Amino acid sequence: MPAESSNMTVSSAPGKVYLFGEHAVVYGEPAVPCAIERRATVSVETREDSRVRVSAPDLSLDGFTVEYGGNGDERPDVNVSEGLVEAGIEYIDVAVEQARDAANAPNAGFDVTVESDIPLGAGLGSSAAVVVASIDAATRELGHPLDPEELAARAYRAEYEVQDGQASRADTFCCAVGGAVRVEGDDCQHIDAPSLPFVVGFDGGAGDTGKLVAGVRSLRDEYDFAADTVESIGDLVRRGESVLAEADPTDHPPEDVLAELGRLMDFDHGLLEALGVSSRTLDNMVWAAREAGAHGAKLTGAGGGGCIVALDETAETETALRYTAECEDVFRAELARDGVRVEDE
Repeated sequence: MPAESSNMTVSSAPGKVYLFGEHAVVYGEPAVPCAIERRATVSVETREDSRVRVSAPDLSLDGFTVEYGGNGDERPDVNVSEGLVEAGIEYIDVAVEQARDAANAPNAGFDVTVESDIPLGAGLGSSAAVVVASIDAATRELGHPLDPEELAARAYRAEYEVQDGQASRADTFCCAVGGAVRVEGDDCQHIDAPSLPFVVGFDGGAGDTGKLVAGVRSLRDEYDFAADTVESIGDLVRRGESVLAEADPTDHPPEDVLAELGRLMDFDHGLLEALGVSSRTLDNMVWAAREAGAHGAKLTGAGGGGCIVALDETAETETALRYTAECEDVFRAELARDGVRVEDE
């Protein structure tokens, strides 16, 4: 763990669920992700040298700590698989480079500690939250804090690099600004939304985002009706936006608003399933939520495994999912009004 210091900076960023629009957002259609109160917390302390030391107690079963040079050429020398090291530090690498660039401090070294209560690779924006919190903490530690919009832009560039151009601005913008957001191409806006009663079910797995995105692209290129399906998701998102606009953002949403949002979520899941990005475990959790009385339920994120999100202000969906064989974990997720924020040490 980094040595305690009065100069240490600690930032956190929330995860997110997609109310509507994943996958279609890649093709310029709108999407509405919502930040949730599950957070990645990153502590950063500058070093006297240019090395980077990453302690990640939550990124594997036992956690790990690695230290490596700051010149971009040297890789960590640790006794764990290369895949685990890459998964644990690649996002930190690009976040550090973005922070150095923003602060004009190319040789800055850092001790970095990453803690997260967001399941990794499950469609809840874990990587975006880690990148956003890392850049925020590192730039603040260097005396060069960024406004949320610039922070989101730099976090997007970092994810774009790691994900070989597959990243959307949606995750990083939502994690940076909090609340509900609307993303369409390069246009990112915060939108008013009431406190929605999210319930998240997690199957314990993770989909291969790159493979799933490529699969949708292949279908869209080959079949006109698959391209139409992507456009239909965009139309559904626009309808969902109009429903949200009718609700008072300072109050709990009325029953008719929840009912319509739920119907649209069900429809969205069906369209995503048609595009081949759902799975048996996700479908079973979705149906368990619906049969328990949820207003609606759908996968969230890339799919293929991971999480579903349902709307239910009662305890029925949580109870049903706990007794669903495919569900490893279930929790209620409050809308996170705050995006990235500085935490007490």
